[in-house]
Amino acid sequence: MELFAPDFWSALLAIVIIDLVLAGDNAIVIGLAARNLPKENQKKVIIWGTVGAIVIRAAATLAVVWLLKIPGLLLGGGLILLYIAYKLMIEEKDHDIEAQNNVFAAIKTIIIADAVMGLDNVLAVAGAAHGDFLLVVIGLLISVPIVVWGSTLFLKLMEKYPFIITIGAGVLAWTASKMIVGEKFMKPYFENDFIKYGFEILMVVIVLGLGTLKKKKMAEEKAAASNEKVPEPSNNEA
Repeated sequence: MELFAPDFWSALLAIVIIDLVLAGDNAIVIGLAARNLPKENQKKVIIWGTVGAIVIRAAATLAVVWLLKIPGLLLGGGLILLYIAYKLMIEEKDHDIEAQNNVFAAIKTIIIADAVMGLDNVLAVAGAAHGDFLLVVIGLLISVPIVVWGSTLFLKLMEKYPFIITIGAGVLAWTASKMIVGEKFMKPYFENDFIKYGFEILMVVIVLGLGTLKKKKMAEEKAAASNEKVPEPSNNEA
């Protein structure tokens, strides 16, 4: 990909959006793991925990970028990413991270939790990078500091403005569709631009549509369950 060409900028923007939306929850892990430490040690844990997480995240993403060059893996990765986009729309995440009283234990908790929770992020960024290692590095350099130091603010924004999640899911679905279209043995089916772009738009519409319907159904079921739990007023007179 040509450096600073329009495609480069669109891919970089996609990576930053993916990092912010998918890594927002991961950043909360840092605060949860360090919350029992003295204030003077919290900064140290945040810095070194973040450094460790970035190194592992970058190495894993670059490895996946390389792996996606193997025939068939782009298609498989794209299908997985479509599911991740759908899950992003409907999933309600809980943060169950044990607070640590030891600096090294807190750093280890942050790194391990980020590595486990960041698998979706790694695949999404690798797909959006289209094999460009520089894009991965620049995307991480831009988004990670924002996520780490502005995680609480960003999470509140996502809660207050749910459309941010929808935008993130749409970007993921678009990235997934581009991965599928970019698979070598799939290219003959998408030589026509109308079919190619139509497929990409269709995938975004399907993911967002199904996610919205599922979320609405879950909300209705939750409301119905709440109403069932409300005790009926007693007719007995005192």
